[in-house]
Parts: sequence; structure tokens; C-alpha cells
Amino acid sequence: MTAILPILAASAQEADPSGRPAPVQHPLTDPAGRAVISFAHVGKTYGARAGTPLVAALEDVTLSVPEGAIVGVIGRSGAGKSTLIRLVNGLERPTSGRVVVDGTDITALTEKGLREARRSIGMIFQHFNLLARRTAYENVALPLEIAGVSRREIKARVEPLLDLVGLADKRDRYPAELSGGQKQRVGIARALATRPRVLLSDEATSALDPETTNQILALLRKVNAELKLTVLLITHEMAVIKAVAHRVAVLDGGRIVEEGRTFEIFSHPRHATTKAFISAITGAALPAQVADRLKPVRVGDAQAVLRLVFTGTHATDPVLSRVSRLLGVDVNIIQAQVDDIAGEPFGVIVVSVPGDIATVAAVQAAVTGLGLGVEVLGYVS
Repeated sequence: MTAILPILAASAQEADPSGRPAPVQHPLTDPAGRAVISFAHVGKTYGARAGTPLVAALEDVTLSVPEGAIVGVIGRSGAGKSTLIRLVNGLERPTSGRVVVDGTDITALTEKGLREARRSIGMIFQHFNLLARRTAYENVALPLEIAGVSRREIKARVEPLLDLVGLADKRDRYPAELSGGQKQRVGIARALATRPRVLLSDEATSALDPETTNQILALLRKVNAELKLTVLLITHEMAVIKAVAHRVAVLDGGRIVEEGRTFEIFSHPRHATTKAFISAITGAALPAQVADRLKPVRVGDAQAVLRLVFTGTHATDPVLSRVSRLLGVDVNIIQAQVDDIAGEPFGVIVVSVPGDIATVAAVQAAVTGLGLGVEVLGYVS
């Protein structure tokens, strides 16, 4: 296994004439570092067909993917995710704007130039796209054969890759003999065969069961960390973003409505689409029996329902007991969840307190004073 990294990391050293790998900005501490992928005011409109109007898939999209980062783009079906990722390798051409990958303006390339550029852009697909009549080894070798790489060099690259993805013992198996997760591992190895600078992931886990999904996401984290590979992935699952992405962009109706560090987006979502995506997996969604009774204004002696957000070092603080002792009020826990977002602790607690204006204001002030976020969700009788 120790021989794998020098072989796979060769492309990073080849990129610098001095023979030294270029320094990589850490995507969490310096998100403004060198962008390997950048979209500048990109728009994509599909032409009208008989009886149908023009369709704007993307509108004025500006986004940077820092070197060495995993950046996730999330959106509902029809939001423009697939169009966005296909612009990176030239499978689609933008109607307006520019797409630049590792210093090359993809939008200005000829077909021949695109073929050359795609050698530095690996891609893994939702449905694997393996050739049924080729073994795992032969599927991984395919892009190298097309590029005219010698048989000896192909072997030197493919065997370590199969080892890296945990399939050295499956090298002679055909796709029909592999599980879904194993097929996707072959797809990842194939995407890495040309030693790309960029890896694109197009809903790579949506056809897999949860356990296999976790294994594939762990493999993507490993590839990113060990090879310093820049990864752009699209998904409709916020759990995927939570598991692997350093940064996230939320796409809605062809526009980016929110973008930033994954932890910041999860802890302080601003757009309604973002809030809808993260509510279920962060404990922010109310239980049905509470949500159905929730009113925007207080009636009678209704209790106020508050959402408290714990982040960083405050995620495990005994905040509720402090507030209860400080104010002398009863705090009823409706639901609670403490989680890990992009390596940082994050917790959400939904509580009810007496709903009079003075008590609610005092609780909000006390919670804010302890460094937590607080939001009044409504009132329940």
C-alpha cells in the first residue's frame, strides 16, 4: 500500500517545473485560495422546441472551487445541478459566461482541446457506466488505452488503483459479478486512471443503499485527503454534503441562493430552500404533533416554542439548566440532537417555555448571552 501514493501523486508533482508539489491552501481556513474550478456569470438556456418556450437551466452562476477542497452543489430535481457539472468537462456549453478549470477556459476550447482537457478531469456517475464485457481491470484501463498509454504503464497505474479502492481481488470480475458499491469503486478507480486534477461526482451515491453510500463517501474523503484532489460533487441529499463537503452551494431554479463553508450553512441557513434541506438531518424539523398545532401568535396561555442552535465549544454545554436556574422558568425539551458537521460539533434543541412576552424575551436574551442562536418558532396550546 505504501507504493500507491507516489504513483498516484505523480501528476501533482508534474504540474510544477521545479518538481515540488504546489502548496495547497486548506479549504476550511482559506476558502479564498486558488480556484481550480470557477464559474463566472454562467448561464445556460436550452432552445425551444415546437410549442415549448426557451428553458433557462442556469442563470448568472458564479462559483469557485478551491484547490484541494470537496465542494458540494445541492438542489432539487430540475434545479440545474447536472447541467452545472456537465459544463466543467465540456459536455455542455454555456450560453453565457465562462467556465475555467485549472487555468484553462473550457468555454473557449475546440473539440480537440476539450479531449485534451478531459484527461485532467475525472468523472464518476450515478449508474456507474461500466462496459459489461470488460473486467474491473479492463474498465479502469479503458481511458488509458484510449489515450495510447503503453500496456506496461497501464498495469503500473491500474493495479495500485484497484488496491486503493479495495478491489485488488476483484480485478478479473465482470460488472455483472459485482455489487453496486463495487461497481462504483471501479468507476472511481477509472476516473483516477488519467491522474486528473479534478474529480466530478454526478449523484454518485444516489443508487446505493445507506451502508454502501457511507463506504463510497469514506473513499471520496480518502482520495481527496491522500491525493489532494479537488472534488466537485452534485447531490440532492444533504446527508452527503454533511458527510464529505468542505463547502456547499445551494442551487434553486438555476441560481445559487446560498454558498459557504458547510458548517456555516448548516448552523445559520438563510434561504428557505437551504432550511428545507437541512431541517430533517439536523433535528430542526418539528415533530408532526407539534408542527400541526403551531400558531404564529399566542392565544391564551399557549407556550412559546424555541429552537436553540449549539455550535463549536458550546455544543455540549448545560445551557438549559443554566437558563432555568437563572430565570426560574420551566424549560420543556421537545426534541434534541447533537451531531458533527464537517468535523465540528453542532446541536439543535427545540424547547417550550411560558409564552408571555417578558419570559420569552428573557429566555432569548439569556440564551444569546451564552453564545447560542435562538429562534421563536411559534406557539402551542
